[in-house]
Amino acid sequence: MLKDFSVQSLFMGCLVAFVGFASTFAVVLHGMKGVGASDAQAASGLMALSIAMGLCGLLLSAITRKPLSVAWSTPGAALLVTAGVPEGGYAAAVGAFIMAAVLLIAAGLFRPIGRAIAAIPSAVANAMLAGVLITLCFAPVKAVGQNPWLGLPIVLAWLIAGRFNRLLAVPAALGAFVLVLIFGVPMPADALSSLSGRLMPELHLITPVFTVAGFVSIALPLFIVTMASQNIPGIAVLKVNGYTPEPGPLFAATGVGSLLAAPFGAIPINMAAITAAMCAGEDAHHDPARRYWAGMIAGIGYVLFGLAAGAVTALVSLAPPILIEAVAGLALVGAFSASALAAFKDVETREAAAITFLVSAAGIPFGGVSAAFWGLICGLLALGLGRVLKR
Repeated sequence: MLKDFSVQSLFMGCLVAFVGFASTFAVVLHGMKGVGASDAQAASGLMALSIAMGLCGLLLSAITRKPLSVAWSTPGAALLVTAGVPEGGYAAAVGAFIMAAVLLIAAGLFRPIGRAIAAIPSAVANAMLAGVLITLCFAPVKAVGQNPWLGLPIVLAWLIAGRFNRLLAVPAALGAFVLVLIFGVPMPADALSSLSGRLMPELHLITPVFTVAGFVSIALPLFIVTMASQNIPGIAVLKVNGYTPEPGPLFAATGVGSLLAAPFGAIPINMAAITAAMCAGEDAHHDPARRYWAGMIAGIGYVLFGLAAGAVTALVSLAPPILIEAVAGLALVGAFSASALAAFKDVETREAAAITFLVSAAGIPFGGVSAAFWGLICGLLALGLGRVLKR
C-alpha cells in the first residue's frame, strides 16, 4: 500500500478535506440548529459527523483500493432548516437521524429499496431539493440588505474567487466572513477566553426520541434527498472515472457510520459527488490504481477537522446569524442552480416539478409534517394524474 503513496494524492486529499469541510460546515450547523440543537449539541454533532465520514472514507478507500470520498449530506442539512423544530426537540431530530441511517442500511442491503428511490422521477426529486434550497439561497441578499458593510465583502469574495476557481469560492467567502467577524462585529469582552475554552472536543450523547412525525417530516425526506442527490450521483461520478464499485455495500457502510454517529447529534453521511470527482480524477494521480490514497488522506483530514469542531462552532456563534446564513446560502447556490435546471428542463414533467417546488419552497408544514414531504407527494400525484388522464 505504501508504494502507491504519492505527493500528488497527498495534496489532492488535503484539498478535498478542506473544500469538503470549509465549504459547507455552515450549512450543517445551521441545519442542526434549525431542528433544535444547542451550540454544544451542534458542536458535538459536527465533530461526530466529521469523524464518522473521515473514518468511513479512509476505511472504504483502503479496503477497496478505490478513491472513495464520503461526505455529509449538504442538501439534507439544508432540508433541516425548513423542517423546523420537531415535537420532542432535538432528541426527536436525533431519533429521525437514526431512522434515516437505518433506511440507508436497508437501501444498501435490499436492492428493491434502492431501486424505488432511483425510480422517483428526477424532475420531482430535484424540484423538491430546489424548493428546500431556495430559502437559504436568499440569505446572502438579505445580509447585504441588512448591513452592506458586513454582507457585501462576503458576497464579493465569493464572486471574485469563483471567477478564478469555483472550488475556492466558498472558502474565500468563509475567509471574508472571518475578517468581517474580526474587524466589523463588536466582540464580547470574554470572546477569546470562551473560544479557547472550547478548543477541546466534547461529545454529547443524546437519548433519541422516536416519533411518527419525526419519521415522516425528517427521516424519510432526509433519506430520499441523501440517496437522490448524493449517493446515486456519487456512484455515477465514480463510474465516469472508470471505477465500478458495488453500490449496495457502500450505501450500507455509510448507513452504519451514520447510525454510530447519530446519537451524538450527527446527520447522515453518504457517498460524495463533487469531492468524489476530485479524488477519482486525473489530478489525484495519473495512475488510476494509485488514486485511492487521495480518499484515504481526505478521510484523515476530515477527522482532524472534526476535532476542531468545538472551536469552529464557538467562532460561528459570535457572528450575527444572518452572516453565517449568507455563507451557507452561497455554498448552496451551485446545488440550487443544478437542481432547478434538472427539475424544469423536461416539458412533460415541468408542471409537476413546479408544484413540487412551490409546495416545498413555501415551507408550510401540514399536520406537523414538513413541506418538503408534501411537495414530493404533491408532485408525484400531479405526475401520476397527468399520465392517467393521457391514457
